[in-house]
Amino acid sequence: MFDLNAVRAEFPILERRTYLNSCSLGALSHRSEAYLGEFTERWHDMGASAWYRHWLGRVEDLRGRVATFLGTTPRELALLPSTSAALAVITESVPARGRNRVVCTELDFPTLAYQWAVKPEIELVVLRSPDGIRIDPEQFEAVVDERTLFLATSHVFFTTGYAQDLGALAEIARGVGALSLIDGYQGAGQIPVTLPSTGVDFYTNGPLKWLCGGPGLAYLYVRDELVEALEPRITSWFATNRQFEFDLEGFEYRPDARRFELGTPALPTVHTALGGQEIVDEVGIEHIALRNRELTDRLMAGVRDAGLRVRSAEADHRTAIVMIHHDDPPGAVKHLASHDIIVDYRPGFVRVSPHFYNSEAEVDRCVEVLASYKG
Repeated sequence: MFDLNAVRAEFPILERRTYLNSCSLGALSHRSEAYLGEFTERWHDMGASAWYRHWLGRVEDLRGRVATFLGTTPRELALLPSTSAALAVITESVPARGRNRVVCTELDFPTLAYQWAVKPEIELVVLRSPDGIRIDPEQFEAVVDERTLFLATSHVFFTTGYAQDLGALAEIARGVGALSLIDGYQGAGQIPVTLPSTGVDFYTNGPLKWLCGGPGLAYLYVRDELVEALEPRITSWFATNRQFEFDLEGFEYRPDARRFELGTPALPTVHTALGGQEIVDEVGIEHIALRNRELTDRLMAGVRDAGLRVRSAEADHRTAIVMIHHDDPPGAVKHLASHDIIVDYRPGFVRVSPHFYNSEAEVDRCVEVLASYKG
């Protein structure tokens, strides 16, 4: 599929550690470091004038690459500081229209529900998982109704690796006039997604994890038909159409998704994200997804052979987030770290997340060392 050795050579951490924690933070590449070096050198050489001749161009380079990767257009993509900021902008952009219900799930990352938990006027409905792994579309269908403003949930659940059917969720929301808002931070970069074909209204993701670009940046997709229909009540000088006129009384929304942006972007991350995105694009998301499936299947088989238990989604919904039952997750993670193996944990589980740059030998070694921990 691709030259694994060449890909591995891009990521210095793989020479030092067995790194299996990409769902927390993707590995940093030489490519990203080179772009970051370009940024700092221009800062040394040009100072603020680099904004106009170079840096704003890099922002648009990244926007274009990410839009292509997600199967959409730059017009539909905003760059924001974090998913929390993206969610806040959307909640302050959509009029209630007499609707006060938001539906999410207990498996979503908390920042999703927090947007509405602090708003007493909102009825927050939290769906419960039947097995601790998934939420069935029928559960959404049962509670998403004419009172619902948002169906807000994750593409991939961060503690189970379960990938939801975005098309089904979008259809449920659209059927009753609600909007679909998807936290895709654990999805994009490890599984393919072409956003317009899903029908979702909003989708957030970013370079921190599977896209190997680092923290400080998030991407917000807004479905084309909604872009100019919404007027955010949280705004900035980057959101106005006449940005460099500095007219306090002449605010005018941009005609594209940049109207949702919140000020000066994190330029260091713009550059590191560009490097990571280039590598992901060169390898190809279909190849990445297949490689991740191979590594995940090997990891799960090895864990079971070692007498440990895995909490896993069914094959059609499985991703490269593997949750291994353990009586002492913090101790097990510390034990693995003492052997230069980096993973993470969540309550009751050791969480292992291989990515396309990992090898079979690294997966096998992780299983061996984990099985040797006696607590």
